[in-house]
Amino acid sequence: MTNLKKISIDGVEVEVDGAMTIIQAAEVAGIEIPRFCYHERLTIAGNCRMCLVEVVGGPPKPAASCAMQVRDLRPGPNGEAPVVKTKSPMVKKAREGVMEFLLINHPLDCPICDQGGECDLQDQAMAYGVDFSRYREPKRASDDLNLGPLVATKMTRCISCTRCVRFTTEVAGITQMGQTGRGEDSEITSYLGMTLDSNLQGNIIDLCPVGALTSKPYAFTARPWELTKTETIDVMDALGSNIRVDAKGREVMRILPRNHDGVNEEWISDKTRFVWDGLRRQRLDTPYIRENGRLRKAGWGEALAAVAAAMKGKKVAGLVGDLVPVEAAFSLKALVEGLGGKVEARVDGARLPAGNRSAYVGTAKIEDIDSAKGIWIVGSNPRTEAPVLNARIRKAWQLGAAVSVIGSGADLTYDYKHLGTDRAALVKAVEGAEAFGKPAVVIVGQGALNEADGEAVLGQVMALAEKLGAKLLVLHTAAARVGAMDVGAVTEGGLSAALDGAEVVYNLGADEVEIAAGAFVVYQGSHGDRGAHRADVVLPAAAYTEENGLFVNTEGRPQLALRAGFAPGEAKENWAILRALSAELGATLPWDSLAGLRRALVSAHPHLGRVDEVAANDWQPVAVKAPAKADFRNAVKDFYLTNPIARASALMGELSAGAAARARVAVAAE
Repeated sequence: MTNLKKISIDGVEVEVDGAMTIIQAAEVAGIEIPRFCYHERLTIAGNCRMCLVEVVGGPPKPAASCAMQVRDLRPGPNGEAPVVKTKSPMVKKAREGVMEFLLINHPLDCPICDQGGECDLQDQAMAYGVDFSRYREPKRASDDLNLGPLVATKMTRCISCTRCVRFTTEVAGITQMGQTGRGEDSEITSYLGMTLDSNLQGNIIDLCPVGALTSKPYAFTARPWELTKTETIDVMDALGSNIRVDAKGREVMRILPRNHDGVNEEWISDKTRFVWDGLRRQRLDTPYIRENGRLRKAGWGEALAAVAAAMKGKKVAGLVGDLVPVEAAFSLKALVEGLGGKVEARVDGARLPAGNRSAYVGTAKIEDIDSAKGIWIVGSNPRTEAPVLNARIRKAWQLGAAVSVIGSGADLTYDYKHLGTDRAALVKAVEGAEAFGKPAVVIVGQGALNEADGEAVLGQVMALAEKLGAKLLVLHTAAARVGAMDVGAVTEGGLSAALDGAEVVYNLGADEVEIAAGAFVVYQGSHGDRGAHRADVVLPAAAYTEENGLFVNTEGRPQLALRAGFAPGEAKENWAILRALSAELGATLPWDSLAGLRRALVSAHPHLGRVDEVAANDWQPVAVKAPAKADFRNAVKDFYLTNPIARASALMGELSAGAAARARVAVAAE
């Protein structure tokens, strides 16, 4: 039995699912209906009344199109499709009345409001409002909230659309915001004046249709029409969230999400959104050479000559860091292996088998979580490793998915069955597993795989997925890891085997690695972090917003990051530095441009040329062995300080300190 219904909107007849609301049917018909409270990813509130339409043959008053379903509409006298009008005199008058009410208490803040130029209220007042006001009464004012260091509030501007309340409750999974009072006394507030405790809270800035919630770090720094907007990819975690970087001149001013239903929907984490101040601080902008224990500035010619002299005839190891584009990893592999050296991308010690994509990527897409009825999480805390993915798991849980966790217990914003904290719990789960019979996903984190028995754990996890009939998703923490493994930047035996006996270590942005004394270290990266402190030669490179690059996310989807600005000072693009060094070594890499490099890359690894496609991986189970007897540990210790850019950010440091303070349990006397 079909559930499709015909509906005529402004003379355009469309056939839609009867469960759709009129506002959704209008979008299918290509007709715009204004709205403030309605948002397609949140529940329906129906409280702004801006989306009023006229239903022909219905009650003699306008109807809220966001709350009325197509199947509830009465057909015409001869069985014709129901008729809806969005431009009739009744609708025009209703919209003008609603807009007039919304503006009764709204302050004339536009010249000093950060939302100016991209404000829904401004746009809709121009399009649907009137050019005068009948109200002479004094305006109501509201006290501003302190929601923390990220979201600035000006609650007098609030129009009570409740989008922020619905987002924090439904998507972020916190219950600190709500609405109190009635009528003119109603206001959005936080419970007992609490600040927001979520790493997704910045999304309420985008959701707010007026200037009530704005970005604190961005406040009063730029107007939207001054900014150059670049659509690119985030590298703060391995999810590969689609973002837009807004730059003013050479400086990044803010980072916003882009919609991608298959990856991040339209949400991003707070680290992704606010890390941009780290792009300005502690930058490497000129080459350095260590002399007498101290680093001194040098020119590119001198620095490359020093590196080439150190590498010639020596045993070389190359390390690929967490934020490196695929092109740079491919170049480093070609350069170092051409000299007879070894390259390793698994710098955290993860026991991921090279060449077996079903084992280091898995077989599930991120989208598969939406339809899953069973989700198993092993050795991972997705709330800190990939907050946007965690919101997706929460959405599946709200739709009835049963979640089971093996690993350290944590508040994941949804209920789950805790099967245990150690490897014995995993073995027991595998032994008792039976076919689930419904769509299911097993998610394994890096905390389960970067110990000595990582391969045994992976074998058990793959056996669990196989028995359940579930798809496997390997949740990475490093944006560069999958791409580097795809191009084969790995050594048999892992990190220790690559560094064993190495006289020269070429460190390509790997700041989480301790390199023993004795080796000559070349560090190529964007920030003066741990890697630069250990280096004998420092080569300044571009950050992720300053070069074009390819990144492969945790599900194996290649995505293009585009340059939003230029690197500071003498810093160069990663691939270009390696190409220049190869010429200095007399082992010139066979490309002179990024286009030439990409041709060679795609020729060697064709799936990397299929941008935004998730390749199907052949299932190759890893041998099932008994793992060690130990608890699982989470890979991310501090969500806000996981990479050099985040550690350079003053705001991330403040957020980290705030999170640590909240984690300290208050005693009774406090």
